[in-house]
Amino acid sequence: MINQKVLVTGADGFIGSHLTEMLVREGYDVRAFVMYNSLNSWGWLDRVSEDVAGRFEVFSGDVRDPHGIEHAMQGVDVVLHLAALIAIPFSYHYPDAYVQTNVTGTLNVLQAARKLGTSRVVCTSTSETYGSAQFVPITEDHPLNAQSPYAATKVGADQMALAFHRSFDMPVAILRPFNTYGPRQSARAVIPTIISQIASGSRKIKLGSLTPTRDFTFVRDTARGFIQAMRCDAAVGQVINIGSGFEISIGDTVAAIAEAMGVEVEVEQDDIRVRPEASEVERLFACTKKAEQLFGWSPEFGRREGFLRGLAETAEWFQIPTNLAAYKAEQYNI
Repeated sequence: MINQKVLVTGADGFIGSHLTEMLVREGYDVRAFVMYNSLNSWGWLDRVSEDVAGRFEVFSGDVRDPHGIEHAMQGVDVVLHLAALIAIPFSYHYPDAYVQTNVTGTLNVLQAARKLGTSRVVCTSTSETYGSAQFVPITEDHPLNAQSPYAATKVGADQMALAFHRSFDMPVAILRPFNTYGPRQSARAVIPTIISQIASGSRKIKLGSLTPTRDFTFVRDTARGFIQAMRCDAAVGQVINIGSGFEISIGDTVAAIAEAMGVEVEVEQDDIRVRPEASEVERLFACTKKAEQLFGWSPEFGRREGFLRGLAETAEWFQIPTNLAAYKAEQYNI
């Protein structure tokens, strides 16, 4: 597959930019689909490493536009579809935008792939589709239980992709990452929220609930999962978890970050950051045996030791002044 052309939608975002870098370094011909804007910003692709800059093609568009996405997919062998609206609190306010981007946007990719005969499509799911764990570790057979409009749209997108596989024999795989974190992540997520507040000098950290547990997966492990999944014929028609083999509460995550950054902090609960009670996902912990069995994936930043290494690298990145300047640590990002 190394000679094939790969399109990454959402390449300007957190995971997408890391995935684009990894694909370029492995020798793939990459077309990066970014959200059009009048500033001609390519998001995080404007800050990629020097060894990657200039070695990929950029296509500006909008996944909600079926004609634009079909044009972007011309001549492409593989599509890694990451473009989405992802912030859970924002989905409470604008669920229609999430339907248009996450469900209709995915449908547009699938329709174009069907028309063009694209050889492989990997769609991005989320652990939020499971809701609070009914058993752990969570396998791919766990019931789906959307507890937010965001999660509901991702369930819809996943089911549309599977329907295209069953109805039209489309070569689609679905990767379901658990709580990816790392450099460049937006401050709507908890780890950048904590780190950016500390790096900005605050020692009183504003957060929501501290009791939920998460399976935090380092971004390069997630990116590698996409590449291994796209190479694997046995992944077609499958939903595949990507996780770290480790769960930790938000409260303990604060303590781990404070230790990694050499500070003492106090947590102050900010009610505006607390999800509605029935919408809070209380526990997430992935079973990743399927990924290992299908294409030999396992986390390089797994379990507690790997999590601490990933936190240290993430904190180091955020403490670089030019990186921290991209964040508004004093504000709540929904």
